[in-house]
Amino acid sequence: MTPQQAQMMVATTVLLGFAAAELWRGRFFAPEATREDDRLDLVVTLAFPLTSGLVLFLANAACEWWLPESRGALAHWPWWAMIATLLVGDDLTQYLWHRLSHTSLMWPLHRAHHSAAYMSVRVVYRNNFFYYLFMPGLWISGVLLYLGFGWVYVAYASVKLAVIIGAHSSVRWDETLYRSRLLRPVAWVLERTISTPATHFAHHALSQDDGIGHYGGNYGNLLFLWDVIFGTARITRRYPPSFGLTDDRAHGPESWATQFLYPLRRSRRAGTALTFPPGTPPA
Repeated sequence: MTPQQAQMMVATTVLLGFAAAELWRGRFFAPEATREDDRLDLVVTLAFPLTSGLVLFLANAACEWWLPESRGALAHWPWWAMIATLLVGDDLTQYLWHRLSHTSLMWPLHRAHHSAAYMSVRVVYRNNFFYYLFMPGLWISGVLLYLGFGWVYVAYASVKLAVIIGAHSSVRWDETLYRSRLLRPVAWVLERTISTPATHFAHHALSQDDGIGHYGGNYGNLLFLWDVIFGTARITRRYPPSFGLTDDRAHGPESWATQFLYPLRRSRRAGTALTFPPGTPPA
């Protein structure tokens, strides 16, 4: 089994595990989901392995072309040095990419992630095709794999995917920590270190004025620590009552194809950022 196959197996297992928990609790088929949501969620979930695989393949091919003598050149590094490099080269760059995606330039490629009026494992990969195709962290990861990070990358990516999927899932696993006086110190450390449902749900909130929603922050993927360091963190231990975008509430949902393929497909709907030039994200 190759590292890539092992990573795919782990990611699929974690995703299906959370999906099964949502089904068991009756939260997988959200009543807020429209037909366009159902189509988009299915397409992006199936497309993400193909898109990320394409990026890793192209990064490997580029390294073969420009750095043929460097394959496995860093394989002798200790595991902790590889993890530290991945946290910066992949996770920090993804924090910055995510933060940039909330500007008018990049918002159309990320809007789909916020248009869902629900939280679920269905939302994890819900982004425009080009959002992942151009994501710097994926390209850097491809180079690091070529340089010999192999199984260490698999371990790192597996943990990261588990955290990200858990942070989007309607199975709010952190609630247990908040209820227990004994576990609250653990919660204090975790919520400042990794993304949790409470902190990430706040980022998806419909309202930003209720003291819970925090659209302009809580950008972290694996490490919420980046938000703490760069001053974009809000921790309330509460969950927003509603999610989604106000312009969708006012004008109706965008088509799944426009959200996934913009700018190849552009919207004709009023009150949307999916026109050209790009519109601005909500305040």
